[in-house]
Amino acid sequence: MHDVVIIGSGCAGLTAAIYAARANLKPLVIDGHEPGGQLTLTTMVENFPGFPDGILGHELIENMRKQAQRFGAEFNAGVVTDVDLSNRPFKVTAGNDVYEAKTLIVAAGASARLLGLPEERPLLGSGVSTCATCDGFFFRGKAIAVVGGGDSAMEEANFLTRYASKLYLIHRRSEFRASKIMIDRARANQKIEFVTPAVVEKILSDEKGVNGIRLRNPDSNEIREIEVHGVFVAIGHDPNTSVFRGKIETDANGYLLAINGSKTSIPGVFVAGDVQDHRYRQAITAAGSGCMASIDAEKFLEEHK
Repeated sequence: MHDVVIIGSGCAGLTAAIYAARANLKPLVIDGHEPGGQLTLTTMVENFPGFPDGILGHELIENMRKQAQRFGAEFNAGVVTDVDLSNRPFKVTAGNDVYEAKTLIVAAGASARLLGLPEERPLLGSGVSTCATCDGFFFRGKAIAVVGGGDSAMEEANFLTRYASKLYLIHRRSEFRASKIMIDRARANQKIEFVTPAVVEKILSDEKGVNGIRLRNPDSNEIREIEVHGVFVAIGHDPNTSVFRGKIETDANGYLLAINGSKTSIPGVFVAGDVQDHRYRQAITAAGSGCMASIDAEKFLEEHK
């Protein structure tokens, strides 16, 4: 039996663990299928307060983990496969283990959709990115590509022209899912060149990282190579909420709904980080919501002694 079980070990889950452990709640953190969250997929983090020279993503996560452990947080490397939220204490299944929890904090995060190319994941942090706000600064004065056709792709393309010398917006169809106003804004940006229809066949690289992309026109099968030093994949995110479907209220895209802070539709279950945030998706906002969830869980436990 645990006072608090936290699902997820990214910025949100680890911040919740720090606060819960300092409140002497002895939280159990279940790492999940992506220990450390999306920060472990990036290199230098320069926008997290308190690090004027920046800090490596995996180092920031490791420091937060050690901080939580110092105050008494316990960690389990399992992946949650089932939850029973019908009664308190809740039951959380991870592998062959079943844990009982008086309160539950869901910080399972969201996973960026990738193109599915074999070289894509190994190049994350070396020229391939899924977050313009996080990594755009590293591509000052360089040519970069954004892959996608929705509002997020248009928004990231416009944002990245602050840094890029040239930006190629690549989409597999000539039509876009994005709203007209977002398309018009991107077309009006002189730094952006639309490349459609085009499918990314391969991300080219050398020992320094990404140096180009190979494209194929799906109509003519014509092959074209473009020299770029960054590839931003903007085809959406999927919240890691499959085990909660039908058990906690979600929005139309499957993100858990936060009600009045970090509360969910189930009393005693709280939510933090990208699993409920499809807008900001930043390390600092995830950490802040982890703090909120832990404080809300602590107050819930006090009220339900």
